Amino acid sequence: MAMAMGLCTRAAMRWLRPGLSLAVAAILTWPPLAFALPPAQDLAADARQMREQKLPMLVLYSRDGCGWCERARVHYLDPMMADPATATRVLIRQIDVDRRTAIADFSGKAGNHKDFARSRKIRLTPTIELLGPDGETLAEAIVGVRLPDFYGTYIDRAIDTARDRLREKTP
Repeated sequence: MAMAMGLCTRAAMRWLRPGLSLAVAAILTWPPLAFALPPAQDLAADARQMREQKLPMLVLYSRDGCGWCERARVHYLDPMMADPATATRVLIRQIDVDRRTAIADFSGKAGNHKDFARSRKIRLTPTIELLGPDGETLAEAIVGVRLPDFYGTYIDRAIDTARDRLREKTP
């Protein structure tokens, strides 16, 4: 009987192995779970937090149907948001350049995402800007997903540059 069970187990494994291999491969290559980036809503309130905590703001300008925007969000920015250390380095917000989502700008003036992006001359997505509490640019914008192997490094360097410039400005 033990011999019969061993044969059944081997036969079952031969039958299951290809499917199991595919399932494991799918799990290992599945993109990380997406976290929603906080949409920019009240930049004046965010600016108060930025001043208190001496933080720059990283803004992802995105649009519906932009595969590169999704890649930037899922593979780089979502993992940053999930890391508690990020909260001590940078405030992250998203602006949808193709939507009229309500927003208060850094001065408290009401507007929408589309007009805000246009006022900042954002034409391509994804674009990442690092801003100070007055809406000033603190690092060179990252336009597009440059060399995916180095994209995370570009973001980290831009954050470091923004933090350094912000420290220089504040006593």
